[in-house]
Amino acid sequence: MLSFDSLHYPYASRRNVVYANKGMVATSQPLAAQAGLQVLQAGGNAIDAAIATAAALTVVEPSANGIGGDAFALVWHQGKLHGLNASGPAPRGMTLEKMTAQGLTEVPKYGPLPVTVPGTPAAWAALAERFGRLPLRTSMARAVELARDGFPVSPSVAFGWQQATKLFRQQFKEDYFKSWFDTFAPERAPRAGEIWRSGAHADTLQSIADTNADSFYRGPLAERIGAFIQSAGGYLRAEDLADYRVDWCDPISVNYRGYDVWEIPPSGHGLVALMALNILKGFDFSERDTLLTHHRQIEAIKLAFADGLAHIADPAHMRVSVADLLSDAYADERRALIGAQAISPLPGEPPRGGTVYLSTADGEGNMVSLIQSNYMGFGSGMVVPGTGIALHNRGNNFSMKAGHPNCLAPGKRPYHTIIPGFLTKDGKAVGPFGVMGGFMQPQGHVQVVMNTIDFGLNPQAALDAPRWEWESAKRVNIERSTPEHLFHGLAGLGHEVSWCNNRMAFGRGQIIWRNAEGVLCGGTEPRTDGAIAAW
Repeated sequence: MLSFDSLHYPYASRRNVVYANKGMVATSQPLAAQAGLQVLQAGGNAIDAAIATAAALTVVEPSANGIGGDAFALVWHQGKLHGLNASGPAPRGMTLEKMTAQGLTEVPKYGPLPVTVPGTPAAWAALAERFGRLPLRTSMARAVELARDGFPVSPSVAFGWQQATKLFRQQFKEDYFKSWFDTFAPERAPRAGEIWRSGAHADTLQSIADTNADSFYRGPLAERIGAFIQSAGGYLRAEDLADYRVDWCDPISVNYRGYDVWEIPPSGHGLVALMALNILKGFDFSERDTLLTHHRQIEAIKLAFADGLAHIADPAHMRVSVADLLSDAYADERRALIGAQAISPLPGEPPRGGTVYLSTADGEGNMVSLIQSNYMGFGSGMVVPGTGIALHNRGNNFSMKAGHPNCLAPGKRPYHTIIPGFLTKDGKAVGPFGVMGGFMQPQGHVQVVMNTIDFGLNPQAALDAPRWEWESAKRVNIERSTPEHLFHGLAGLGHEVSWCNNRMAFGRGQIIWRNAEGVLCGGTEPRTDGAIAAW
């Protein structure tokens, strides 16, 4: 038998862009991309393909998303862009007073307390009902099959799975974590190429498909979820699930050099990417790999994050409007703070006025940008026994500082990191894009948009290009493939730069552009198991 390391690549590799005209699916796992393509070829549209791919990803990439997470989507349908926020609120019984009475100063990362209402199954049902052509039981059939029959685990997924298992064995001592180990690592995490299956996961997906997600929110699954969290000392109840509804919203945008860049409005932080681009459009950029380009990009994202972390929250609780934060006058004011040296910016006061990502497109003009996540890989570490439902930990993103716009409150949605992106020009779709990865996501969006518009890179090259990640204050991580002169030059400008060998730390992106002839052109992430299925 051959013996090799599926994560060892000693030689530089290159992917070409992929072209197609009848349909395309781009995502982080090949089997999930194929699930979407199969639905397209069976008569579904781009929305059905997105659902199929998303459902399959909960099976084949459980180290980054699951049934018990949240989802956001941007859908181009019949010449219009629609936004879907399927993030969930804090349970009705979860209050700041109760949490502080437990001696907590922040919402924990793991366990029952950070579990908010999951929105992913409701997102699938809502997308199918409004824009889909096929019933959920058809679009989700391949996901059910993968879970029941099993699939070979891909290299990057195996790596993330093994890392999570190592961490969880060190940290998870309470009995309520037992179901996570029973489900995902009864003896150990699977290795790349090994077959993994979960009959319980298959049964849950089938129930969601058969009932259009009703069983998850008002049926037996809801009862099991609520009872499990209650028994563990958490706040989520079956009544919280029954009350849940997705939010169809109007996307927000800025015009960047003639292109409209679109994001989901708060509670997501796509606004951070738009604020940064609004600042950067006041500069001229001719070359990508220069010190000035990198310095200005980093400073702009720092300024945007300073405002985002101060102001972004559930929109009902924001004190500053999106329009004010995206005004040209405010962008001018913030841009003026970018000088020759790195700074640690404070929030401004404008005038008052672990995740998976996928892109799909069909031959009719429909396109979808969708992202779903459990947050921090496997999420809370809470798996409802016998269901395969890994619950997310989005409540960790709440502030516990009284008076903060993002302060924890019952029925309130937390600041959210997952953001799908979309690009249009002159009212016509160019296509979906996204870069998953926690607080890296707005930074990845800015870099991919600039690679595309400012520097003329094709979709694959725009994703291949070395990335940087601002961490906090003046700290910046950069990929090893970044030219060394930029590392030393940034340090000379006061940035505290570090090389980073963890390729997954810089996000995982997908892009599909449509040209004037209707031909689709896609790029997929080289830092993970990315794949494009084309027709």
